[in-house]
Amino acid sequence: MLLYRLLRLDTAKIPMNRNRILILGVTAGGKGKLAFELAKKIDAEIISIDSMKVYLRMDIGTAKPSKEIRKQINHHLIDVVEPSEPFSVDTFLSLTAKAVKDIEAKGKPIVAVGGTAMYIKALLYGIFDGPSTDENIRLQLKQQIAELGLAELHKKLTAVDPAAAERIHPNDEKRIIRALEVYELTGKPISDFQKQFSSQPKDDWLVIGLQREKTDASHRINERVKKMFELGLVDEVKALLAEPKPLSQQARCAIGYAETIAHLKGKETLEKTIEQIKINTRRFAKAQRTWFKTFRFVNWLNVGENDTTEQVLDRAISY
Repeated sequence: MLLYRLLRLDTAKIPMNRNRILILGVTAGGKGKLAFELAKKIDAEIISIDSMKVYLRMDIGTAKPSKEIRKQINHHLIDVVEPSEPFSVDTFLSLTAKAVKDIEAKGKPIVAVGGTAMYIKALLYGIFDGPSTDENIRLQLKQQIAELGLAELHKKLTAVDPAAAERIHPNDEKRIIRALEVYELTGKPISDFQKQFSSQPKDDWLVIGLQREKTDASHRINERVKKMFELGLVDEVKALLAEPKPLSQQARCAIGYAETIAHLKGKETLEKTIEQIKINTRRFAKAQRTWFKTFRFVNWLNVGENDTTEQVLDRAISY
């Protein structure tokens, strides 16, 4: 306790000896707020590591930082692509490399923040050395989805690669197809090709992870979903569907958007839609936790329900 008090007393004077800081954690865990406060403290710029915040006009359902916050701290990789367009890991890495170069050219530190585990792993360790795609296999898998449903393919993945199935959301068609494709091509689970993820992160990133008790995390998720509908998620989805170009498969399948689209088609009541989004988001958080368990060299911060942002900031700076 004495050491922690000393650290808190001296945090304002501690020079940051790391110029690349990455904050990770599950959705609604408070990492965005911590990243903002830390960036202010050390005069850094922020890189978002989120596969949905990249889309223009998808604001409420992705819980983007407000325009006011982005005016105070420059954010990168937010609003960089139209909702009708796909967005890949390769594109993410390319844009991130440019952002890192631009920020460091200004002599500023970087605070990267996000919960998209595959993007984080690609940033820290590179893309895994697996086989290239096979269009014939992909076509067969898509036909199976059309005939049997995505849930059946997720069950198939569970049978051949339970580790991958646990961390891939049952609605994530793209990653389910890729995992089964790798298995069909090699006879090995995709997890076997991702062993480099246990090595030391490249580029000397200081990785800070936020973790909360599951009950607290679930409560925060439920409150966030409730707030999204209060802010007008239904109207946001209506506006997106009214645009000339249809939503990309990636944007359409995003949690919050997929369920709201189904509601607008008359498939479910609003009340049940809200509850389903809460359930799906909690499942997504569970998948994130599973992913993050495979990460090494993470400085984990246990965040209590009543901890203030200032308290968590002090502990983050102590690293």
